[in-house]
Amino acid sequence: MARGVLAILFGLVAFLVPGITLASLIIVFGVWTLLDGTFALYAAVSGQGDQKWWALLLRGIFGILAAGIAFFWPGITAVALVLVIGVWAIVSGIVEIVSAIRLRKQIQREWLLALAGVLSIIVGLLLVANPAAGALALLWVIAAYAIAIGGMYLWLGFKLRKRQREIESGARPGERPQAPPAGREQRAAD
Repeated sequence: MARGVLAILFGLVAFLVPGITLASLIIVFGVWTLLDGTFALYAAVSGQGDQKWWALLLRGIFGILAAGIAFFWPGITAVALVLVIGVWAIVSGIVEIVSAIRLRKQIQREWLLALAGVLSIIVGLLLVANPAAGALALLWVIAAYAIAIGGMYLWLGFKLRKRQREIESGARPGERPQAPPAGREQRAAD
């Protein structure tokens, strides 16, 4: 869920401060992809992610590489930045679709994660196809993308948390956990 919150915050800042400079965009994008990549690597290494470890590892590596390019070559041109963001979005989208397919038996409405993947790929392809797009247009596309993806990540986080509670209570997917028998709660409160 932290990735979702970060993505939404990034998108909101980009929308609310449209006069952001390209250097600031590079720094903000670098921080975002570094944190996203770090979270993905942590989940891959610790086994805490619900995706296959190699998919998280791939996403983490690409996120950290994108951040490294943004930080170590800050003089990068707008065209190169657009291409880096586009490739990153395409790779992220592929990983999201693979994850949605894997999670289809574990959660309901997994298609939203697949939709996030398709959205990532479309945005990436648009950016790669037209790297000379204006900085403001690019900023707004990235902001809308970040907010949409962040919302989908938050939804997925809540669904996975709910599923974890169901598993811990012994319920099957879609079943409600069993309530304790009447009277036990009253006695515990006394």
